[in-house]
Amino acid sequence: MTLGKLVVVVAVAAAASASAQAQVAGTQPLSVTVEQSNALLSGWSVKKSILNKAVYNDQNEKIGTVVDLVVAPDGSLSAAIVSAGGFLGVASHDVAVPIAALDIRGGNFYLAGATKAALKATPQFQYSKVQAPPKPKKTAQ
Repeated sequence: MTLGKLVVVVAVAAAASASAQAQVAGTQPLSVTVEQSNALLSGWSVKKSILNKAVYNDQNEKIGTVVDLVVAPDGSLSAAIVSAGGFLGVASHDVAVPIAALDIRGGNFYLAGATKAALKATPQFQYSKVQAPPKPKKTAQ
């Protein structure tokens, strides 16, 4: 990087840092801070790195595909929904797999001791029926 580019990068970072600290108390920030943005760079994109990725067993056989992630009420990631079988979503069998059970090796997801038949024999995951929030009442004006 040339010195000129470095000066521009430092100036932009300083300006972003100044604007991030100039927020009014009690307001809701609409974007991440510079520190949060830097932390995001080391994270994963769920859409690009996890969803629709194959899950393999110890014999390197594809046993399913990650189709969803479940976030617990405390904000922690609790389970991956793995689809076993089916073709183009027809007759698929989705099961919840604890996040701790998945191993990541060489960028691939592994589920030790699993087989496609074992996943299909596991009870199918059912999403809870969450009621929609009530519609706001119109007030007379």
